[in-house]
Amino acid sequence: MKLKKFINQAQMKRWDFIILICLVLLSFSPWVLFARNRLTGDNVTYTAQVSINGTVIKELPLEQNTTYSYKDAHGDVNTLEIKDGRIHMKEANCGDQVCVRRGWIFQGGQTIVCLPHRMVVEVVASDGSREGSVIY
Repeated sequence: MKLKKFINQAQMKRWDFIILICLVLLSFSPWVLFARNRLTGDNVTYTAQVSINGTVIKELPLEQNTTYSYKDAHGDVNTLEIKDGRIHMKEANCGDQVCVRRGWIFQGGQTIVCLPHRMVVEVVASDGSREGSVIY
């Protein structure tokens, strides 16, 4: 009864209301389609590619809990930690510490960048998906 009163007060016709409900329902269709794609990707493995100046120097599987340190000739040090299928920059001796504050990454396409040391850490999925490259 309240719905009918609302429709009358809003001066909406019956078909206006039906079209509005259909549009709201259709707005959720991309979410349903993409959620279905995520559920089918259970056998995907993730690897972290560590690159310096665009050259991949190390590939680290995210399934193994480990710590990896990189030190170059200039004394630049970066320490990466892999734990529970995620990776983060644990320590870096750069000035701004943006890479350390980036936090944990775990989805394909997500990156950690240390500009002073010219290091990029990117999570790569075995199926080539890049779901982490877009912020939800």
